[in-house]
Formats: sequence, C-alpha cells, structure tokens
Amino acid sequence: MNCLTKVLCLCALLASSSVAETEFAKPIPAIDNPRKLVFSLPSGDTKEMNRIISTINNVMKYYRPENTEIVVVAYGQGLNALLKKGDKDVRKRIEALMTYDVVFIACGNTMKTLHIDKKDLLDDIEFATAGLVEIIERKLQGYSYTQP
Repeated sequence: MNCLTKVLCLCALLASSSVAETEFAKPIPAIDNPRKLVFSLPSGDTKEMNRIISTINNVMKYYRPENTEIVVVAYGQGLNALLKKGDKDVRKRIEALMTYDVVFIACGNTMKTLHIDKKDLLDDIEFATAGLVEIIERKLQGYSYTQP
C-alpha cells in the first residue's frame, strides 16, 4: 500500500469513529422529565469555579436548559463564588446561569464558620443547613451527583 492510500484509509477510519453521538437513555430528557443534576462547588480557586461553571454550561447546551433541573451546592471556600464582592467574572457567569433557573445553594455551616451573612451573598441564593447533607438528600430525590 502506498503512502497516500495509507493516509486516506487513516482519515476514513478517524472520520467514521468521530461521528458517534451519545444516545439518550430512556426516558429521553424533556420538560416534563428533566435530567436532574446536583453539582458541588467546594473550591475557592477561580479557575476551578470557572471549570465547574463551564461544565454546567456544556451540560445545559447538550440537554437544553428546559430539559434540565440543576442545583449547585457551594460549601467551604466555594462559597466565595456566591459573594456579591467575589470575582466579577465568576459572579456574572453565576447570575447568567440563574436566569436559566439553575439553583445555587449556600451551606449554612460554612457561612457560620466564615462569618458570612446572607446579605453578603448574591440575590436569589438558597440556603441549606449543611451543604453535603443537601447533596445527599438531592441524590435521594433522584438527582445525579456530578463532579466534573
């Protein structure tokens, strides 16, 4: 086989393997049967916050916002993402996700430990007594716990 034929065969093989699509499991996600996901936001590192936010955006692009029910539980240093005085770019991205009904929940235990008051957080943030317990309870309610 000459070099050109080998290259063409390799290109054809790569092209055929790259068109595989992820198949939806039954029941297919829909408005009346959304994919329910809970994400954790435990890190105060801006790059990590943005990585998690990007993952949420990618999931919503794939399933479409109306076919998802997404909850993000912030605890530990991750609570910094929800501060009004936090990183401006992270704050804007979180506020944008909230317009698509993504729910952000702050851990009450972390708030006490870090001396953070509810008024210090973005508007429309929900609260849980304990962030990890909130994740456990969401899992028991049928949410998939996703750690990107």
